[in-house]
Amino acid sequence: MRPCIRYGVISASNMARSHMRAIRDNPNARLAAVCDLDLAKAQSAAEQFGAGQVYQDYRQLLDDDAIDAVVVCTPDQLHREMTVAALTRGKHVLCEKPMALTVDDCQAMIAAERAGQAKLMIGQICRYTPGFVAAKCLIEQGEIGELFFVESEYAHDYSRIVGSPTAYHWRRDPLRHPFLGGGCHAVDLLRWIAGNPTEVTAYANRKMLRDMPTDDCTIAIYKFPDDVIGKVFVSIGCKRSYTMRSVFYGSKGTIIADNTTPHLTVFKDGFAAADGLFDPAASHTVPVLLPVSLNNHNTSGEIDDFTRCLLQGSDVTTSSVEGASTVEACLGAVRSAASGTPVTLQYAHLQGGLL
Repeated sequence: MRPCIRYGVISASNMARSHMRAIRDNPNARLAAVCDLDLAKAQSAAEQFGAGQVYQDYRQLLDDDAIDAVVVCTPDQLHREMTVAALTRGKHVLCEKPMALTVDDCQAMIAAERAGQAKLMIGQICRYTPGFVAAKCLIEQGEIGELFFVESEYAHDYSRIVGSPTAYHWRRDPLRHPFLGGGCHAVDLLRWIAGNPTEVTAYANRKMLRDMPTDDCTIAIYKFPDDVIGKVFVSIGCKRSYTMRSVFYGSKGTIIADNTTPHLTVFKDGFAAADGLFDPAASHTVPVLLPVSLNNHNTSGEIDDFTRCLLQGSDVTTSSVEGASTVEACLGAVRSAASGTPVTLQYAHLQGGLL
């Protein structure tokens, strides 16, 4: 009989349904249950993706012995509570990004994982975006030489998402600063490629979504290992299409990648000169477009990877320590912008052997 991981998904949101579809399509996974406060939404999702059980209370889902792992797709404010509860009951957890809204919450989640046998993976989806995966591979192969500057951005107009300030929306929580809630994508991407930054200086303003409780535009400058400089730009009020345009500068070339374009743009000495049509001295100015798949929320890749790790008993790809490091790097930028001073990043959670 084929080995199988039985999943329960907490939430019936669009993102949760994307995970359900990925579970359904994985031959080694099965969607066992769906939970949502809106029972009708949970039932609809269960029917669509073939789940056998429906719950309105996530605690009942966690008490279901027919479930091996849960996917937490709820608002960020609930990640700690639900993840700790699941780990305590021995359920493996794939928790959506950001891991939590505070470093203390992240540490509590790490402690719950270390206290038991269940695994915790954080859903930093950019690590599965084909364009970013390809860019990382090229960098690791030395195709653009030694990195000296990296940048990424999270540009996403929230004006039609958060609605009226008089109506509740979980993104309006003052603790959910957009540099953490959305910007964690860009910060995690740069951490994945350049390592843990050691210091950050940031500046912010609020000129677009003035009724939000947080600044809506932040730019952060990071110090990465090996003297690499990094920049992250986050705007939730800008008037443009959603993008995570990222650029990686090396001593031999440059890679431009995003999550909405079906190619990488690569500038590299020697590319255009190889056929003798261009002056070798100017060859780095001629771009080469390398095709990549378009999949900016590759939940299938994420579920496939998590399922493989669980079946093989191997370490998860984006561990709780990785998730917590991204949260700290994001909150360091928020603190720097508020204080007007640089912030040193400590990563106290790295102690304990989970590197």
